[in-house]
This record gives sequence, C-alpha cells and structure tokens, in this order.
Amino acid sequence: MWLADTSVRRPVFAAMLIAFITSFGVMAYKDLGVDLFPKVDFPNVSIITTLEGASPEEIETRITKPIEEAVNTIAGIDELRSVSLEGVSRVYVQFLLEKPVDTAAQEVREKVATALPLLPEGTDPPLIEKLDPDAAPAIALAVSGRRSPREVTEIAKKRVKEPLETVPGVGSITMVGGREREVQVVIDPRKLEAYGLTIADAREALRKQNLEVPGGRVTYREREQVLRTMGRLERPEEFAQIVVAVKAGAPVRIADLGRVEDGVEEARTLSRLNGESAVSLLIRRQSGTNAVEVVERLKKHLDRVKKTLPPDIKIAEVRDQSRFVKRSFGEIQSHLIMGAVLASAIVLLFLRNWRSVLIAAVAIPISIIATFTVIKALGFTLNNMTMLALSVCTGIVIDDAIVVLENIYRYVEEKGVKPFEAAKAATAEIGLAVMATTFSLVVIFLPVAFMAGIPGRFWYYFGITATFAIMISLLVSFTLTPMLASKLVRAGHSASKEGRFYRAIDGVYGRMLGWSLAHRGVMVAAALLAVGSLIVLYPAIGKELVPADDQSEFQVDVKAPEGYSLERTDAAIREIEGKLAKIPGVQDVFTTIGLGEGGIGGQVNSASTYVGLVPIKERKASQFALMKEARKVLAAWPELRASVSQVSRISGGGRSMRDLTLVLQGPDLGELDRISNALVDEGRKIPGFVDVDTTLEMQKPEVRVWIDRQKAADLGVSVEAIARSLRTMVGGEEVTKYKEEDEQYPVRLRLLEEHRKDKEAIARLSVPSARGTPVPLENLVRLTEERSPAQIDRYNRARQVMVVANFQGIHLKEGQDRLAEKVRGMSLPSGYNHVFIGRSKIYEQAIWGFFWATLTSMIFIYMVLAAQFNSYLHPVTIMACLPISLPFGLLSLIAAGMTLNVYSMIGMLLLFGIIKKNSILQVDYTNTLRARGVPRDAAIVEANHTRLRPILMTTFAVVAGMLPIALGRGDGAASRASTAMVIVGGQMLALILTLLITPVVYSLLDDLRGARASWLQRNR
Repeated sequence: MWLADTSVRRPVFAAMLIAFITSFGVMAYKDLGVDLFPKVDFPNVSIITTLEGASPEEIETRITKPIEEAVNTIAGIDELRSVSLEGVSRVYVQFLLEKPVDTAAQEVREKVATALPLLPEGTDPPLIEKLDPDAAPAIALAVSGRRSPREVTEIAKKRVKEPLETVPGVGSITMVGGREREVQVVIDPRKLEAYGLTIADAREALRKQNLEVPGGRVTYREREQVLRTMGRLERPEEFAQIVVAVKAGAPVRIADLGRVEDGVEEARTLSRLNGESAVSLLIRRQSGTNAVEVVERLKKHLDRVKKTLPPDIKIAEVRDQSRFVKRSFGEIQSHLIMGAVLASAIVLLFLRNWRSVLIAAVAIPISIIATFTVIKALGFTLNNMTMLALSVCTGIVIDDAIVVLENIYRYVEEKGVKPFEAAKAATAEIGLAVMATTFSLVVIFLPVAFMAGIPGRFWYYFGITATFAIMISLLVSFTLTPMLASKLVRAGHSASKEGRFYRAIDGVYGRMLGWSLAHRGVMVAAALLAVGSLIVLYPAIGKELVPADDQSEFQVDVKAPEGYSLERTDAAIREIEGKLAKIPGVQDVFTTIGLGEGGIGGQVNSASTYVGLVPIKERKASQFALMKEARKVLAAWPELRASVSQVSRISGGGRSMRDLTLVLQGPDLGELDRISNALVDEGRKIPGFVDVDTTLEMQKPEVRVWIDRQKAADLGVSVEAIARSLRTMVGGEEVTKYKEEDEQYPVRLRLLEEHRKDKEAIARLSVPSARGTPVPLENLVRLTEERSPAQIDRYNRARQVMVVANFQGIHLKEGQDRLAEKVRGMSLPSGYNHVFIGRSKIYEQAIWGFFWATLTSMIFIYMVLAAQFNSYLHPVTIMACLPISLPFGLLSLIAAGMTLNVYSMIGMLLLFGIIKKNSILQVDYTNTLRARGVPRDAAIVEANHTRLRPILMTTFAVVAGMLPIALGRGDGAASRASTAMVIVGGQMLALILTLLITPVVYSLLDDLRGARASWLQRNR
C-alpha cells in the first residue's frame, strides 16, 4: 500500500501530515460556538394582526379568513393554521421543507399586501415573521425594587432593557409585568350630558389640539428658515385646559368634563419571582447566533449596568438557557474522555504492551481534533448533534488503528518479521478490509445526513461530523499507525496471544466454531429464530420521538376560567406558587401572567410558571418525580385548566408543547365543542394520560349590544357612531401622544370606572347623532350577557379544535394508538375528521426517514463491499449478520427501560455498520488464505481464529468507548444514552452468534456456488 509504505519509509512526512491537520483542528476549536441544537431553518412564516377589542369570531371572519385566502394560493404549503383570539389573529404558514425560508417569507408578504384593503378600519399592520427555532428566551431577568411599579418599569426599560438591546447577538427583549407611563383623560358621562356633548367631541378636541404640523420653509433672498406650528402640550396637566366646545359663550374644557391623570397603563400582564413582584425582561437572541456566547456577553454587560442602578434595584437571572447547554456539554466532554481511556485500555488488555496503547490510542484525539476543522469550515457549532457524533465515534475511530496494529503485531510475533517490514506488509494485507469497513460505515452516515423531514435537518450535522471523523481515522491508520509501529514495536517481544486469558477465549471459540460448521442447519435455524423474535420484541418496546431529558426545570401552564380578571387569576396563581416552592428540590418559581406568543395578544386568565430545580447531582428526586408532585399540587384547584410540561427549547409556530396533539375538524363550533369535551373525558380515563385538555373554550363572557336599526335611523344615529363611541368610552382609546423630551407617551380617553362596570351602566350612556345632540343608548339598543368562544382555531382553512395531553408512564406511539381507538369508537358525524399533528407527525416523518436511510445504506453497503471484494456473493455473506443484530439491539433497549426513538434508531444504523466490520475481517482473510491455496474449510477455521483477536478488540473498544454515554445520568444524558445503549447491548448480545453465523453462511453460499458451477458444467 503506497501511503503506508511512504509513511514507514518517511516517518517525518507522516508525522507532519498528521500534525498539520491536528493543528488546524486546535485553531478551529477555539472559535467554535457551543449551542444546544444546530442552526436549522424551517420554512414557516407567522402573520400576527391586531384589532384591539374585537371578539374572536369577528377576528376570524374579518381578518383571519381574508389573510388565509390570500396566502393559500402560494405554492408549496404543507400546513395552514390559525388562531383567532380577542383582538389578535395569528396565521401560521408551514411550507414543505424544500422551500427556501426567505422566498417563503417574501411570497407571504406579497400576498398579505393584497389582503390589506379587506381588513377592517383600525387594524394594525400585520407583523410577518419567519419562524425562528431560537425564539425561546435565552435568559430572563427579573427587575425589582422598593418603588412604585411605574418607577421600577422606567428603570427596567431605560436603564436595563435599552442598554442590553445594544449587546451583539441580542435579538429582542420583551418586557412583562411593567406599568408604563400613560396620560389618562377620564370623563364623567353625566357632565357630558349636562353640556350636551358626546365622547366624540372630547376625542376630536384632544386630537386636534395636541399636534405639531410642519409648516414648510420660510425663504426670502439669502435666508431660509423652517416653519413649525408648536401645537403640542408641554405638561400633562395642560390637557385639562383643552377647550372641547363653547356653550352659551363660555368654553367647556376637559377639566369641566372630568380629570386628567399622569398615571400608568392598565395592568394586562404581571410577573413575579419567588413571590416578589418584578418587571421581567425575556431576552431572545438573534437568529443563528450562539446561545452560550450571547448569554455570556450579555452577563458581562449586565454587570456594568448593575453598577449604574440605585442600591434598592435588584436584578435576578432566571431561565438561563446557557446553564443546561454548558452542563450538557461538560457531560459530553467527560464521557468522551472516559470513553477514550476505556477504549485504550482494551488495547492494553489484549496486546499487553504500553507501546501498543500509545500507537492505537493516538488515533482518538487526532481524529476528534482534526474533525473540528471540518465543523468550523462548514459553519457548524459544538451542539448536541455534532458532539453526539464525536462521542459515539470515540470507540469507532480507534478500530482501524487497532486492526492495522494487531496485524502488525501478528507479523512480528507469529511470523518473525522485523517491525519495519511488518508495518508495510501487514498494513498492505489488511488494507482492503480496513477500507471496506470504513467506507461501509461512511455509507451509513451519509444517508442519515440527507434524511428527509424535520428530524433529517438535525441529523444532517450528526452524519457529516461522523463521516469526516471516520475518514480521518482511516487516514491515521494508514499513516501514523504503521509509522509508529515500525518505530515502537519491538521484535522478540513475548507473544501476546499466549496469555492464559486469550488462550481460553480462543479455545472456547474454536470448539464452538467447529460445532457450528458441523451443524449448519441448527445455526441457520438459530439465526432465523433470533430474527423472528422481532415479532415479539417490536410491539413490546415503547416508541416516542425523543426521550425526555432531566433538564432541572419544568413549566406549569394554567388557564383560569374565562371571565377571570388579572387580579383574580393572580390570587389563584400566588397560592399555587407557594405550594410549588415547598416541593423539595425546587430552587426558583418564576411566573408570568397575560403573556402571549411574541409578547402579543396575551390573556389575563393565562399564566405560565417556570420552576427551576437545583442541579441534578444535588437532588435525590428526578425532574419527572417532581413534575408528578406538581400535578398533585394543581389537583387542589379543579376549576383551573393546568398542565405540567418540559421547558421547550424550540419556540414559536403556535404549536402546543404537549406530548400529544389531536386535531378535530368540522364546520360547527358547537358540535366540535361537544365532541372535544367527550374525547377529553375519554382521554382522562386512559392510564398514563395527564393534563388532558381542549383548546376550545365556549364560556367567554361578553356583553352584546343589539341595535334597533329603525330607531337609530329615526334618531340620526349610525351604527358606526355607536360602535366607536362604546369603544372609546368602555375600552378606552389612545387618541393622541404626549411628548416629553425624546419620549412619547399615550394619551388615553375613557369614562370613569363606575360608568362602564356592567351592562346597566353602559345602557345609561349617550352616543352622538347626526343632529349633533347626544342620544341615550338605552333608547337605541338592547344589551345581553352571552357566552362565546375564547379562541377559534383553524387547520387548512377549516375550523378545528385541538385535544392535547401529556404522558406519565407511557410513550407517544402507545398514547396515540389509545386515543385514536377512542376517536374511532365515537363515530364522528359526517363532515368531521381528525388528524394527529405535532410530535406524532414528526415521529411518522422520522420513521419513514429512517426506513429510507436504512434501505439506502444497505444498498450502498452492498455496492461498496461488492466493489471491494470484486464479488456479488461475498457482500451477502457479510450482510447476513445485520438482521440478526436488530433483535439484540431492541432487547438491550427493553432491558435498560429505554424506548425506540430517533436517537436509538440512529443507534440501530450504527449497530449495522459496526457489527458488519467483524464479518468483513472474517471473509477478507478467508479469501486471502484460499488465494494462497488453503482448502476452504481449513481457511475458514484459520481465518476466524486469526481474526478473532482484532474482532474482539474492536468490539470491546467500541463498547468501552460508548459505555460512559450509555450509563450517563447527567444533564442531557437520556437522549445520548439511547444511541449508545443500542450499540453496547446489541454488540455484546449479538457477538457470539454473528461470529459463528458468518463462517456458516460463507460455507453454505460457497456450496451453492459450487453446486451451480457443477450444474452448469454438466449441462454444457
């Protein structure tokens, strides 16, 4: 082999080549970012439109449906979902993954622009954004102090929020629980009536008498000046002196009709940390930036900000996303180092020489470090996917070096060849097998990298990283390994195979091999029985999308009954917070009330409580046990709709974060309400289902104003006048702005509270007529108290309701099947249907993605092996062991209490790639011996004895390298453990059978080939 020969003859060349790629890796490592997930763009776009005070039904009809109709004509839409809430329309357009996200966003903007003329007056311009998986807050800050809410809000906004927004990498900062300054003009309707005025008169006076209009330029000869009309009021109290009208020759001012308050806006959100009220800042990073880097940079800036604040102002850091990332990254690093040490120890165990450990083990750090160059060049970060690839490769990258080194040792010890010549000859002999094993592994990783669906977007980073790590290990095994062996292996060293330990193993294997070749039918039957056990094992294993990790935090979401005010919701949540804080292991309890997605459109009866736990190593109970305790706490408030869930690392898109989401579609909301409530009742009876709920709530109280159009026409009152007057009088309207220095504050016009507190008070109000006189509202309308939906969901342009649930003790596929059975038993009416979305849909994508990846890998493996061995038959011999390993992989998962998920599926593919390496070594040397004239059966026996040691060494090295990952219990360990456990358990359980079945299949296929050749010869 040219490369190995050159490396042995020119050792400095080999050393410098490896030093070159390693030094680049060291330099690249310093610049690599650390993150939880790789940067993945989804072609999803959200359209958020607000119309203050509008009901969900009006939002659906007048805003949501026109926008849906406009964007529905765009090509490549996968899902079109919407949520219509009080005052807010949210439309989510999910495109097929092949669609470029920037193109999708631009097309949505163009189509929404065509719908703008159809939207009602007063609608705010739609906010169109690309869905950013990084939208979850990277960190949250709670600002508190012994001051009024207005003062704390001012400090939080101007002296904390605004300086932090300049930090590189910070995307947006949402303020929750603040009470910003607002000038309030509060009118007494009785005084309006006494002066013969209406709310419209006050509104127009405020608008027209507080403005600054550019007057153009004053130009004369050589002089030019700007003309400004200084019509803005300079102090809040001056609003009271605005003249509304002149009655009987005397001006009627705002002060004559009510009062002006320099106050704060009405509270619609609230936040609290550990029982203390605070103004919270939810800080999101810019798309594509590194979470750990941004948070660390922000904390440094925050330290400087704190020094400028008053002594009583405190800033607490909560929901720090970087903490889990750093702890998880630290766990992976320790697992990687431990795995490298254990894999190296396997070399010492079999070769019984410290020099051999050095020669083989150096392949691990070189392969890992050199891969950092590729990670940097491709713009990857050190995240869960790339680090998992490097971790599982710890035991794999040493394999090639082990095989080459073991063969060199065999030449030196058994054939008496000098190390210099042995390094060249042994590498040349084993080179074909090493390349076959490496390339057949690469063709497993590459299909994973290009897998379809959302999971494929994440596994791309895993597949590419693992591919390059293994290819670099191949380079090391053909350069540095033979070079070091030629220098460090000593001739005359005692034969390493003569140890009592290895001789015992070789003797037992020899007897088993002889028996297997003599009873080939029994061995084939045993192999078929193993494969047939899949019929029992596959249904027995739990199936889910991803395993749940102990993240040392969870989230409690609470929905109070419709009609609850902010104060009433707050009172209930305070009690819950107190109970949660007493659970052992709870460190922080952070609550926000009234916060909608992206800070828009929250409801005052909705609350979210973040529960931070002490680190996993400092508490006895797991996160999931504490979540169970939290559910027991919430059971004391049956009137509340609550759920306890993991904190989602990917945010946005309007999706439920529950474990299971079922969509019910149909034309009538009343019927959907009946079906969904019946299904919720059935779901609560299913063992393992918790937090079962529906997104439809038909009990939102509202006061409806029914207009007598004939009376209104007779009295000269338009419907618009009634609607606009009520909006201003009851809901309040921002009529102008008050400017102070470089800040502007809203000026809100509204009636006194006692005149808008119920429908009786509202009925006594007056509205303007065309004649200019006020008309009592009770002469024109009838007011009733009704119930309506709190939100209206739509899926692919049809009304829908989502039934959602979490699991406790069961897994996704089992839960989905049980709920689907309940739906089938309900016999949905004609025109109504159901579909599972969310995790269920992604799980189905993952199943098909892995199916095609596996099929593609098998085809590629066959092609690689056929090309390497120049045979159509030997690849079949080698691949015969693959189906045998599958049941052992599943058995190891079941024994460890793990599930079949996207991580363990990757483990299955890796198991295929690793376990066939054994067969390649067996078949390759059998062919080599037969080419030298050794009879077939003798060649089979000798080849398998000869290759037993490298097979055991590589198998145990892989197992040892992954053992720390498989047994890991730290942050983020559950997902990685699934991958490693399949390989560790599958390798160890299937080892004996695969060692025996390959020579049996080899002999059987060789007999068939011989029989076919004889038949052809006889029939010529």
